[in-house]
Amino acid sequence: MKLKSREKILILFVVIAIAIWAFDFFYYTPQSRKIKTLKEEVKAADLKLNESLLVTKGMETLEAEVIRQEEMLKRLNERTLKGEEVKTFLKNLARESDPKQMKVISLNPREEKVTLPEKKKETSVSQYKKVLVQMVLHSSYSKLEAYLKGIEKLPFLIQVEQLQIERNEEVEPLLKVTLGLSMYIISL
Repeated sequence: MKLKSREKILILFVVIAIAIWAFDFFYYTPQSRKIKTLKEEVKAADLKLNESLLVTKGMETLEAEVIRQEEMLKRLNERTLKGEEVKTFLKNLARESDPKQMKVISLNPREEKVTLPEKKKETSVSQYKKVLVQMVLHSSYSKLEAYLKGIEKLPFLIQVEQLQIERNEEVEPLLKVTLGLSMYIISL
């Protein structure tokens, strides 16, 4: 049986179609599935990488903050005189108070204990105390400024919590100053 040229061309197209189908079924489709799976794995790995980068940045930030806090604590411990804080404060007050420009009317110190959270109490070697000092002064602006700058240079942590300045006719060249200070001292 002799095939006509039309039948030969038709058989050729059928063979080509079967070859394309076989290529698609046995090679292209499995490879595209593998590529899709690998792309999903790459996305998951990228997400994990980004997450680990965020954690790394967070750790670096945290380490920098810990170092900064340790340095601040070290500077605070260097500035703190152990047991001499009130004595040094009073010496500074006596040195800065000139009878013509600054008069101490009242000085009221009181101690307030600073308590740490229970978890941190175990690790704390020393206990901090807070001494509150309420003062009433008659002073000029310049002498008050010099006194406040002198407080800043004291070798321990001291904060101005309240400052009230009033002009009073009874003490006319001077001003009435109400000053609230807090000192943090280490009790051994």
